[in-house]
Amino acid sequence: MNLLHHGGGAGVTGSCHRLQVAPDRALLVDCGIFQGQDAEHLDGLEQHKVRFPVDDVLALVVTHVHIDHIGRLPYLLAAGYQGPILCSVPSARLLPLVIEDALKIGFTRDRHLIERFLAEVQGRLVALDYQAWRTVLDDERHRVRVKLQRAGHILGSAYVEVDTYDKASGERQRTVFSGDLGAPYAPLLPAPKAPYRADVLLLESTYGDRLHEDRRHRRGRLQAAIDRALENGGTVVIPAFSVGRTQELLYELEGLIHNARSERWRELEIIVDSPLAARFTEVYRELKPWWDAEAHKTLRSGRHPLSFENLYTVDSHQEHEQTVAYLAETGRPAVVIAASGMVSGGRVVNYLKRMLGDERHCVLFTGYQAHGTPGRDIQRFGPKGGWVMLDGQRIDIRARVETVSGYSAHADQHDLLNFVRRMRHPPREVRLVHGDPHAQAALKAKLLEWAEGAGHEISVTLGSDYLAPSAGKDAAVNDAQALA
Repeated sequence: MNLLHHGGGAGVTGSCHRLQVAPDRALLVDCGIFQGQDAEHLDGLEQHKVRFPVDDVLALVVTHVHIDHIGRLPYLLAAGYQGPILCSVPSARLLPLVIEDALKIGFTRDRHLIERFLAEVQGRLVALDYQAWRTVLDDERHRVRVKLQRAGHILGSAYVEVDTYDKASGERQRTVFSGDLGAPYAPLLPAPKAPYRADVLLLESTYGDRLHEDRRHRRGRLQAAIDRALENGGTVVIPAFSVGRTQELLYELEGLIHNARSERWRELEIIVDSPLAARFTEVYRELKPWWDAEAHKTLRSGRHPLSFENLYTVDSHQEHEQTVAYLAETGRPAVVIAASGMVSGGRVVNYLKRMLGDERHCVLFTGYQAHGTPGRDIQRFGPKGGWVMLDGQRIDIRARVETVSGYSAHADQHDLLNFVRRMRHPPREVRLVHGDPHAQAALKAKLLEWAEGAGHEISVTLGSDYLAPSAGKDAAVNDAQALA
């Protein structure tokens, strides 16, 4: 069996991994778009065109619904993929919302075409319960089963256990795809638990070279950043992805407001300026059975962490423009959460174009900023009084720029090591993916150090060494009509 990467092997976006069970049989895990320096800066349709073979793919397994893990789904289907899309029950609810948004941005705003494609996706979705084996194939040659386990990254996220059995040779293998693993003590979600065993592990390494702040510390830093903006008469702008990060921040902000003693905190407006984020938040509320014990305790106390009095949502574009102008001109203290999380597009760009040049305001990053994205440039050059290009304009950065790393939805180095160390039967091979080269190298060194001390024989390799070549046949169709 071979493991190849059609994305996410040498970077942090575009995750797409192939388990080749036999020359004519494969599983695909995720199929995301490229962002930042991982992208080739081609036309969007050309950049994400699926050039690898799809006829041999038994199933697509989705770990979670972030765009860098499912954004190439329209291109995959346009390339001729006919099989099922396996995911968790919550992801089955959330995935169509993400894909609808991706279609509007990357393909067409034709409602008829979008609805036809979404109907096609809905017909392929197979929602799996956590901790239950699902047989994908069982014939005279192979048996292939998959099982999803909670990953704690966003609601519905999973890591994937794949059990393969070659009946002719008698060879068995347990391959685990980590997807994106969450950090312990994240709002709303239970922490991931390591699998019992793995022969081969594909492990994300986004924060393989660093440690996060603890939750109490990060909550204090979030409160302090907002306190400074309140004193300055400014707005705190938080770039955040519509699914996952936005809901976790709302949970934390509701707690800070609930426990606040000052009047200005109790009157602080929390503005979610993203129709997509508002829709996700509504679905998050409906998916309460998958929340963690702490969140259920909050609910039982009569509080509503994703629907509270200070929370406002901005829907129409006209309302968005009015909100940007009002906050920029009046300096009324507020917290604005808007996509995209890496400032690569979306409504957050309009806020930053108006507010980066004003020292009253604050830009607060709570998530990973990929190399080559405007968010990374603001994070890097903002504290030095630098500038950033937004929509072709050079914007000087005078606003305060802060980062609270503890709110990352990704596990840090310690958590990633624990995911391996806590297996009853740890893997013989670990393949590091979804990380910058430095993060992968740092995590590799730590894993080898642990293995030597534990007396465990392990091979640690990098996904960049196993990138799949482009298929000779370009099966993709770069025409939105093909999606119908």
